Amino acid sequence: MLNAWHQPVPPFVVNKGQRLEIALWLQSDELPEQVFLRVEPDNEEWLLIMKPKAVEGLWRYQASLTLHEGEPVRRYCFKLLWADRQQWFGPQGWSLTPPGQLAQFAVDEPDSSPGWVADQVFYQIFPDRFASSGGEHGIQNGSYHHHAAGSDVIRRDWQHPLEDEHAASTFYGGDLDGISEKLPYLQQLGVTALYLNPIFTSPSVHKYDTEDYYQVDPYFGGNDALLRLRVSTHKVGMKLVLDGVFNHTGDSHPWFDRYQQAEGGACHHPDSPYRGWFNFYPDGNVLSWKGNTNLPKLNFAEPQVVDTIYRADNSVVRHWLRPPYSIDGWRLDVVHMLGENGGAAGNLHHLAGMYQAIKQENPDAYVLGEHFGDARRWLHAGVEDAAMNYMGFALPVRAFLAGVDVAYHPVLLDAADCAHWMDGYRAGLPHNRQLIQFNQLDSHDTARFLTLLDNNPRRMQMAAVWLLAWIGVPCLYYGDEIGLDGGNDPFCRKTFPWDESQWDRPLLALFSRLTALRKQSKALRRGGCQVLYAQGETLVFVRTYQREQVLVALQRSGSGEVELPYSPLLREGKWQLVEGEGEGERVAQEGGLRLQLAAESASVWQLRG
Repeated sequence: MLNAWHQPVPPFVVNKGQRLEIALWLQSDELPEQVFLRVEPDNEEWLLIMKPKAVEGLWRYQASLTLHEGEPVRRYCFKLLWADRQQWFGPQGWSLTPPGQLAQFAVDEPDSSPGWVADQVFYQIFPDRFASSGGEHGIQNGSYHHHAAGSDVIRRDWQHPLEDEHAASTFYGGDLDGISEKLPYLQQLGVTALYLNPIFTSPSVHKYDTEDYYQVDPYFGGNDALLRLRVSTHKVGMKLVLDGVFNHTGDSHPWFDRYQQAEGGACHHPDSPYRGWFNFYPDGNVLSWKGNTNLPKLNFAEPQVVDTIYRADNSVVRHWLRPPYSIDGWRLDVVHMLGENGGAAGNLHHLAGMYQAIKQENPDAYVLGEHFGDARRWLHAGVEDAAMNYMGFALPVRAFLAGVDVAYHPVLLDAADCAHWMDGYRAGLPHNRQLIQFNQLDSHDTARFLTLLDNNPRRMQMAAVWLLAWIGVPCLYYGDEIGLDGGNDPFCRKTFPWDESQWDRPLLALFSRLTALRKQSKALRRGGCQVLYAQGETLVFVRTYQREQVLVALQRSGSGEVELPYSPLLREGKWQLVEGEGEGERVAQEGGLRLQLAAESASVWQLRG
């Protein structure tokens, strides 16, 4: 028998000023002759001897890592040595060979990430569909011609069903003042930070086709409405992150000017000063984002593009971080695709420059990259603080609970497969960065999670618990909390039904309880995350910080009995069921826990002290 426990949080890792004290707990019938802390402060292996001490029936091995030298990302694992063999221990458990550099435990010391993010509950808003103030600035039928769609814009009543035809040109009148008016609702829900889909002037309802980076769309209320929202959010202590669309513009932007609404745009003038800002094929057509001709890609090989977007003192990125708007961060759209000469050449170089510019304006700003695929290349490169965590959270949770993948193809995962996916993806990411990965169930780019679940309310409740309890910062897509459904775009962008008779009140109450629980639990906001059991239909994990522990059990189908073996992550004491269904008791002779779990349930257990 050989068991080991470590999490990159106190009490296993303790900062003592200029050193980290790192501990490994062992339980073994045959203790190793030596235990080493394997570190690489300057990318070169060091083996530090760990000193053993008997504590509460276990052996605690400890060593100190100096912080006087080396890179801020402190990567480490453990080497156990017997007379005739060795074993290694890392974030994915035991191995006979050393874990690779990017598959070891890691902490950032000093920590340069925006520390405030881990304590938040975010709420994503698609501005046209959340709330309308009814102001005179609101868009009306025929307010302008949407050239790319070939039709005038359409204004619908708030309750009018969504339609696929003319989706990009159909508005419902939501605006920024409407968001300001609903802040009390969001506060009551427990929301502390907002992420808004694009708000800058553009002809479409989604506004990923920017026409003016320095003006909030007048039909959203203009710059004055953003300022009013900023004043309101500051009063209630709410953070605000905006969507930065810098990979491409809209084809109506004056730099491009396909519809000849300005003068000297690149589309029709080979001698335009903006011609080099885009990439043209020999036939004169422009290289666009994924073949969408109304979204011409910007060319970051052009120094003036670089200056305008992030480098110059008056660049777009810097402008909105400064007073009076003082936004708290940028969500960077399709950030991995940005680059030179029509592709992603120089991507990391430019993102590093953008990151530096943002941090120069506000060292505490949150830089969030959008990646549907594997984001770890960018996270390890240090060009963003976090990623929209599709690959590390949304997609495995979708696969396990809904049985579909990113392309909505069927997939069959058991709990072990799901845990392996989630743990494998985050292994090697510094703990500080894991805490601020952006976890969502769905977004403006996906079908609503409730719809993926075929409107199964119990599985939606399971998903809510998972979202608020897993490591990372949770973000609700507007309406998830009251049971808003909808398929792929545009049907995932329904108006928020402010008629409370249409709300799923039990689901809303659950989300409110979970945000309150997260607020009072440091383990849920900043603790380590360890899967304790993953077999068949059952997945159990624990969040731990110092002596606080929160246990979460997910039972996909079929009631189940789970016996968790003894672990220092499950301390002695009375475990209280604080959310969900289930029964639990201590297994006296072994010191473990036995749980009885209901089908399609998520239960949360708490032990403090």
